[in-house]
Amino acid sequence: MKLLSVIVPCYNSESYMEFCLDSLLATENKDIEIIVVNDGSKDKTGEIADSYSSRFPDIVKVIHQDNGGHGEAINSGLKSATGLYFKVVDSDDWVNREAYNKILDTLSRFDQDENILDLVISNFVYEKEGAKNKKTMSYTKMLPKGRVFSWNDVRSIKLGQYILMHSVIYKTELLKQIDLKLPKHTFYVDNIFVYVPLIYVKKIYYVDVDFYRYFIGRDDQSVNEQVMIRRVDQQIRVNKIMLEHYKNVLDKKTDHKLKRYMYHYLEIMTAISSILLINSGTVEDLEKKRSLWKLIKEFDELLYYKLRTRFFGVIVNIPGKLGRKISVGLYRISQKAVGFN
Repeated sequence: MKLLSVIVPCYNSESYMEFCLDSLLATENKDIEIIVVNDGSKDKTGEIADSYSSRFPDIVKVIHQDNGGHGEAINSGLKSATGLYFKVVDSDDWVNREAYNKILDTLSRFDQDENILDLVISNFVYEKEGAKNKKTMSYTKMLPKGRVFSWNDVRSIKLGQYILMHSVIYKTELLKQIDLKLPKHTFYVDNIFVYVPLIYVKKIYYVDVDFYRYFIGRDDQSVNEQVMIRRVDQQIRVNKIMLEHYKNVLDKKTDHKLKRYMYHYLEIMTAISSILLINSGTVEDLEKKRSLWKLIKEFDELLYYKLRTRFFGVIVNIPGKLGRKISVGLYRISQKAVGFN
């Protein structure tokens, strides 16, 4: 068994995937496996992946599959993963070498059955195209350092300080035990990947290093706002899946701090879905927004009341054409103030 499985989902990634893979290979610790999932690419992605597998046969594995989307690529990687821990690195992102070594050293300290961690968290950096100052998502004020902790030990979580896919390394067996499966042909499933396993996490460790470098700036990137508006149905699908899993939070004796965090995560996702539908401006999308909020009310009236009466719920539900313009303006201001992407 390897220490760490790193899954690299690839679709038409020929122009940038080598930089990603080189960063993952830049460590003397060879107790890793890198699983490149070629998700039905039409360019030379598959050839490049196979060349890395030929050069590093003990480390790099390649899965070639018909196109199923980001989630299906992660699903395939999880099925094949043999590492004790599981990390996803998108093919247009990369990792910092020094931080990478520290991460691996930390994982090596917790490789016995009685010590295995459920979740390891580290910082990530927004590598925004053209930006001189790179924003770092750090958790130093939120999480204890230098020891194993539980949700009860987490300090206050600020709005916008979210644990994203770039932040997390999960225990592989935990993901397999809960039978985590992400939907096919759906963007934004990284939110599900992080959200769903959280209530099963007991042992957490925070490594205060700027490990993951999250590239933002391509016009065709999934987080480009115009792209998100075109794919808003997929955003809504993810939002609904997260809503369904929030029922587990309500049903289980979930730690108060974790419950509050998962509520805030759902709140932001619902606000993003709503503002994208408002920004689209079509009659059809405005009806989808009403349907989403109706669904939340039917799901749980208390949750609906909380979401609807808090800041983001208020600003995305201002009535009328002028109200929608105000909603977008207020959302832009809060987006910059809170700092979420």
